Amino acid sequence: MRESVLVLSDEQAAAADAAADLMAGRRTLVLTGAGVSTDSGIPDYRGEGAPVRNPMTFQQFLADERHRKRYWAGSHLGYGRFAAAMPNRGHRLLASLEDAGVLSGIVTQNVDGLHTRAGSSRVVTLHGTIDRVLCLHCGQVFARSDVARRLSEANPWMTEDVAARLAPDGDADVSDIDAFIIPACTVCGGMLKPDVVFFGEFVPRESFREAQAMLTASDVLMVAGSSLVVNSGIRLVEQARRQRTPIVIINRGVTKGDGRAAVKIEAGTSETLAAISARLVA
Repeated sequence: MRESVLVLSDEQAAAADAAADLMAGRRTLVLTGAGVSTDSGIPDYRGEGAPVRNPMTFQQFLADERHRKRYWAGSHLGYGRFAAAMPNRGHRLLASLEDAGVLSGIVTQNVDGLHTRAGSSRVVTLHGTIDRVLCLHCGQVFARSDVARRLSEANPWMTEDVAARLAPDGDADVSDIDAFIIPACTVCGGMLKPDVVFFGEFVPRESFREAQAMLTASDVLMVAGSSLVVNSGIRLVEQARRQRTPIVIINRGVTKGDGRAAVKIEAGTSETLAAISARLVA
């Protein structure tokens, strides 16, 4: 798929210049959200025009088989499209900035794995990754592709032709789930769950501590494509404020961290990262 190349306005370009000046000669940690992956065809939760969604909570998933059927049916449909998404220019630019020594690493709220596929080597996935499945009983880990194969074999009627709408977490909206067969752990028969953080579930403590340590060792925090509504993101921004680390925010629309930012760039991430990278690398 050919990527469109957008041009920054004079105001956006001036803000990108200010961000590059702030980052020059310093190590920057990048916190990314769904807005980084929209250019890969993955929709944003809260961006302009995003549909209103009521994601399933962890408590609902645990408590009710029908909720689990709805989740796995939608997740199975969404996964095929989600897994087919490719890293976009923004992902690749972040990887090249890491290679150039500009970035200390990436902390992402996304579960799509696109940063790693683009070549970034130091990535903390706060909310997990869609390509792994865990057994909640025995802890066995499965490749998502293997579970997807089992799902297809058990539910041959569930195809891409079934009306569904892809969501940012790899889920999709599915209405008819009565006949859906839920997979079980092949080791102990226990309940399976994708290795992603559901609403109502805590971010793994070790992942957040690693993100905090990376921020402590960095000179600048850049937020790219996140409205910072999720608690894990705004906690890192608040840590940066407390340790007097300058904050750059790139996002279309208002974020909860705007009042803490030294530079706010109201634009898309890919085109803004391209402008900042050109200035820093040059």
